[in-house]
Amino acid sequence: MMQKCIFLSALLASSVCYGDALFNNADIPAGKKLLEAHCIQCHASSYGGDGSEIYTRELRKIKTPTGLVVQVRNCNTMLDLKWFEEDEINVAAYLNQQYYHFK
Repeated sequence: MMQKCIFLSALLASSVCYGDALFNNADIPAGKKLLEAHCIQCHASSYGGDGSEIYTRELRKIKTPTGLVVQVRNCNTMLDLKWFEEDEINVAAYLNQQYYHFK
């Protein structure tokens, strides 16, 4: 648990350096496919409609590109999707392009 906290802290602290570079090599169409196949059903059952309200709600939790990747990674782990890191980046990049618009 302590290692996970240290890793997440380092990852979040690095968001200042990463910025948009985190998504530079992302495959956004691949991220969209993964999101549609694995995420929308869960989000729709929790938030109704097409599930996109989770990204657009007024009090959303995600505030940085790195925070977005961390949240995607949390879902990947909790749902045991077995995505690779590049899959997580691809999904986060798609979400950033569609909803978050981090610079």
